[in-house]
Amino acid sequence: MENVTDYFGCLVFDDSVMRTSLPEDVYYTLKKTIDEGASLDISVANAVAAAMKDWAIANGATHYTHWFQPLTGVTAEKHDSFIAPAGDGKIIMEFSGKELIKGEPDASSFPSGGIRATFEARGYTAWDPTSYAFIKGNTLCIPTAFCAYTGEALDKKTPLLRSMQALNKQAMRILRLFGNTSAKCVRSLVGSEQEYFLIDKEHYKQRKDLIFCGRTLFGALSTKGQEMDDHYFGVIKPRVAAYMKDLNEELWKLGILAKTEHNEVAPSQHELAPVYTTTNIATDHNQLTMEIMQKVADRHGLVCLLHDKPFAGVNGSGKHNNWSLATDTGVNLLSPGETPYENAQFLLFLCAVIKAVDDYQDLLRISVATAGNDHRLGANEAPPAIVSMFLGEELDAILDAIENDKPYNGAEKTVMRLGVHVLPKFPKDSTDRNRTSPFAFTGNKFEFRMLGSANSIACANIMLNTAVAESLKVYADRLENVDNFEESLHAMIKKTITDHRRIIFNGNGYDDKWVEEAERRGLLNYRTTADCMPHLLDEKNVELFARHKVFSLVELESRCDIMLDNYCKSVLIEAKTMCDMVTREIIPAVEKYTGIIAANALKKSEFCFSECKYEKETAAILSKDTDEMYVCAGKLSKLTDNASAISGIIEKSAYVRDEILPQMTLLRSFADEAEKYTAKEYWPFPTYDDILFY
Repeated sequence: MENVTDYFGCLVFDDSVMRTSLPEDVYYTLKKTIDEGASLDISVANAVAAAMKDWAIANGATHYTHWFQPLTGVTAEKHDSFIAPAGDGKIIMEFSGKELIKGEPDASSFPSGGIRATFEARGYTAWDPTSYAFIKGNTLCIPTAFCAYTGEALDKKTPLLRSMQALNKQAMRILRLFGNTSAKCVRSLVGSEQEYFLIDKEHYKQRKDLIFCGRTLFGALSTKGQEMDDHYFGVIKPRVAAYMKDLNEELWKLGILAKTEHNEVAPSQHELAPVYTTTNIATDHNQLTMEIMQKVADRHGLVCLLHDKPFAGVNGSGKHNNWSLATDTGVNLLSPGETPYENAQFLLFLCAVIKAVDDYQDLLRISVATAGNDHRLGANEAPPAIVSMFLGEELDAILDAIENDKPYNGAEKTVMRLGVHVLPKFPKDSTDRNRTSPFAFTGNKFEFRMLGSANSIACANIMLNTAVAESLKVYADRLENVDNFEESLHAMIKKTITDHRRIIFNGNGYDDKWVEEAERRGLLNYRTTADCMPHLLDEKNVELFARHKVFSLVELESRCDIMLDNYCKSVLIEAKTMCDMVTREIIPAVEKYTGIIAANALKKSEFCFSECKYEKETAAILSKDTDEMYVCAGKLSKLTDNASAISGIIEKSAYVRDEILPQMTLLRSFADEAEKYTAKEYWPFPTYDDILFY
């Protein structure tokens, strides 16, 4: 068996490849661009392009593409071959610096939120040299940003890079105040845990809802779900283990640091977690991971479901965004050290995050808002839709001591005694974990747990980076010209704790009492995408993004429009699919079975075998259900038609939330009841029993 270290990153044009394939001066110029953001001239780009082409061809590539992340939620690519005519019917293989740096995909066919008219087609992709190129199949993929002819960002990468730049600028101001002259930059780092379901491909192919919507729109609960907790961290079944093995190999070849794999809580649910890396690279890697998960599943006769809530009654799938800050010298700015109370720099960065999360809790909620994730948040399996922070007992006590000007009497870490002599004793962590918290401190990082499985992590990190940059800017503006730095620092940390303590909650986020408590504290509770998304354009948010040059007003307006449009379209597709499945599959199947048991009752009554209670009562229930389904489907169809006549996207999204979704829930209730009373052989598609316990 080939050693992982021998093939890890073999399909990546990474630092080691560049060092050996580029002239020394070109390599160091490119490194300066990557590390410090220095400009890159065309001669360097030509040298890089030539080396990249030779390496790609040597590894089987025939084409190249600018790989980018438009506002569709998935990646995009247009392939061009390396071939160029050389005369006499021959060709040469060429790739220039100009082709490396810039591409021109059609911008009118991607979501733009009104930035581009249909007839205005030109757009540009621009090479992101901080994210390594890689080979996928026979194609060299060059990570790029995507913008309109007029300069506005049409993708998720451009504003992410802008937010990282803004955060670096303000964090460096703070470090200089603490006398740090060695660090050249501060980067946000991310590790994104990815949950997913694996189901049998044959079951998937028999369900229109899974094919068209990525989730089941109907399905009676199985007699066994996740209540026994026997699947969580359980033995991985051979078929899934074989899938995970192939998945790891594919990811490792692309330099993706896939580290952890295990069974999740729900049956047929699993998780993959990578090692941390720089945020824009982590974002690229997560997009690749989702794509490769689905491709590898297909090879194993499986389908990988990335919908946030594919099955009712069992846990949906999330994505935990583990976020931290580090200098280029390797110092984690969110690491408390041995004495966090005395670590003023740590406390200041901690307070910056607390202030950011409280001031911009609406943006964090907006960053994870989708029609799918609305089904998951607050469903006693994921954090509630209310944003709050968990710090743990020790940090909470430290902040309390600072706020009240009293000494902190922190005890030494106690030893965990496990009651078995042969087991080792180890220090107890300074804080427990809180899986119900949307934003939890976990030792040297924060875990943002509200993302849905299908979310791009770019959106959450754009909001987080920018909000923290704003906190650090406020601090730096106040501290740079003070006479007594230590006194001013202490006063500012104390004020932050006092002003923003409401966002800190260490209790059970699943408890209904927390909703009441959060309202008393003045925290926001936007339950749906339609509730929260319009607040993207609130004045304070527009000013924030303009101040840090992350989004212009035009770009914000376009994103609000696109996200609400996606919300409406997703729900309307689901509604139409429900109507189709009910009228063409479920009602005919139930009617057929009802007719059979009615005929049986008639036969029995002729011979006085029995009172035919089963047949009569079952037929009555099913007849009622089919009538109700018919009426509900008719109403739902009319509601979807009415939605198309609503022009304003905010009004349409409210209509979808208030009219269409409740009708879909009602229609499902009758169909799911009918499933319970219909003989399995007559039900038209695989049930939860079949799908989740294949």
